[in-house]
Amino acid sequence: MKRLAVLGATGSVGASTLAVVRRHPERFEVVALSAKRSVGALEALATEFGVRDIAVAEASALKDRPDLLDGGWRAGPDSVARLAGLPGVDVVVNAVVGAAGLGPTVRALEAGKRCALANKESLVAAGDVVLDAARRGGGELVPVDSEHSAILQCIGSARRDEVHRLILTASGGPFRETSADTLERADAGMALKHPTWDMGAKISIDSATLANKALEVIEAHFLYGLSYDHIEVVVHPTSIVHSFVEFVDGSVLAQLGEPTMELPILHALTWPRRPPDPVLRNFDPVASSPLAFEPVDEQRFPLFRLGVDAGRSGGVAPAVFNAANEVAVESFLNGKVTFPGMSEVVGWALEVLGSGKATTLDEVLRVDRAARRCAAEKVKGMST
Repeated sequence: MKRLAVLGATGSVGASTLAVVRRHPERFEVVALSAKRSVGALEALATEFGVRDIAVAEASALKDRPDLLDGGWRAGPDSVARLAGLPGVDVVVNAVVGAAGLGPTVRALEAGKRCALANKESLVAAGDVVLDAARRGGGELVPVDSEHSAILQCIGSARRDEVHRLILTASGGPFRETSADTLERADAGMALKHPTWDMGAKISIDSATLANKALEVIEAHFLYGLSYDHIEVVVHPTSIVHSFVEFVDGSVLAQLGEPTMELPILHALTWPRRPPDPVLRNFDPVASSPLAFEPVDEQRFPLFRLGVDAGRSGGVAPAVFNAANEVAVESFLNGKVTFPGMSEVVGWALEVLGSGKATTLDEVLRVDRAARRCAAEKVKGMST
């Protein structure tokens, strides 16, 4: 029986995690839960799973519920990170969205936990810091993203020097066939209509701009230790093939499956074992055909190239890219910038702040805050 802390429990990945737990009560016990501010939903989950260690990231969400604080709930960002280090937790599912997930990732790894990582921003903003925390604390990183889970499964027991190239797939998002002129007029409602995945607003917008795929390239670099010259992306509209791994002898392995987060979540919780799951065991190769692939259009989706170049630059550049992109996405959702304007915001932040080093968690967080201020000022200037 593995005891789980599910951070970001009310979001899409958190909900998928709990769906897996409900089907496997003999394998998993939820002992800690967190959410950003969805108090009612979190309270219902705490009752369902009998959880007492509960945290809400935004303290203001509990201002009208002092009874919960009196009952042991905790509030504030540090309260979420605290759950990641609890002695009674075996696996931390980090489904927190954005840079807020960095602290819990580091805490889990320092405490020697398995971190089932859905928060890609942890490795993007602070890859070296996160890997150092794992080395010092003996923690274990197991990816939840479908692409990185696929790579893990394909690599298997092979040595890293036997891997030549990683090829991540991208659906292309809702604007894969949209002209540049139409993208100028694209609104949030259009961008949120992802063709194959059901995700939260932030990740859906990132998928529409392909910023999400740039984040995954950076994440793959840290997870698997390959240079950027050996990590590529292709567009695969049906999202059946989740990634390819090419080995030094020319062999290529791919992991296929229907586009559901429950499969990589189950794998992250149980790796390297594979428990049976009749709900997920339904792949139909005929219905999934044909499998088509195409190159990424970097001119129409400049955030992809900005992100990959930030990864290549290293230092603080990935943290700046991540923070500025979060501000740009929020501004787009609020109607303050256009769809193409998001890349302008991120490009400006990288130009101003994209050089330098950050070797500690505190330094990374300072860079994060500075990049957010810089991006917000750019948005303000574009809106006036």
